[in-house]
Amino acid sequence: MTDGPARSSSRARILGRVRRALADVPRYERPEDHPVPRDYLRAHGERTPAESVDLLAARLTDYRAVVHRTDPPGLPAVLAELLRRRGAHRVVVPAGLPDGWLAEGAVEQVVDGAGLTAHELDAVDSVVTGCALAIAETGTLVLDAGPDQGRRRITLVPDHHVCVVRAPGQVVDSVPRALERLSPVRPLTWISGPSATSDIELDRVEGVHGPRTLEVILVESPEPPS
Repeated sequence: MTDGPARSSSRARILGRVRRALADVPRYERPEDHPVPRDYLRAHGERTPAESVDLLAARLTDYRAVVHRTDPPGLPAVLAELLRRRGAHRVVVPAGLPDGWLAEGAVEQVVDGAGLTAHELDAVDSVVTGCALAIAETGTLVLDAGPDQGRRRITLVPDHHVCVVRAPGQVVDSVPRALERLSPVRPLTWISGPSATSDIELDRVEGVHGPRTLEVILVESPEPPS
């Protein structure tokens, strides 16, 4: 760990560079005084909602997530089967997980709360959450600590994460379209496949910064008539 004097020196250098960069900026000027053009592509091509869901499934698979597809009535059975295959007996869940999702699973539900420690989370078998939305072009799940997602730590410590995505309503084409729907004041977690890292020799190791196994259930509802 860097010692105190070195940290202070680094901080001074960084702040000095900021001051020099702002030397010719009037004190009254604010960032919003100079709008930034945002005329870049908001999505790469046009897709139907069904095509966006298909692309999301393909991108998630590319990132080594395991994708399952079902309809709303079939969700409890799919969740029960995935947890059974995993051999999961104790499953951590957000306090606002919808009633019925785990109705068919013979598991002990450990409800997330402030008193739940990282050590206790490490002892559970799986975690089941929803998401805020999913991005088709990048195969990314975004969690914002909503009632069906819980605190960030419950999706980082357990080795097996099952994430439910309501499609097509929670699926957007691109990052710009995702940002339009997300609140910048919420704690956002962006997940593209299982946690993984590579060393200098490009040996891939999974499960270092989060779950080793990510399973995604796309719960597909019929599109409303136009």
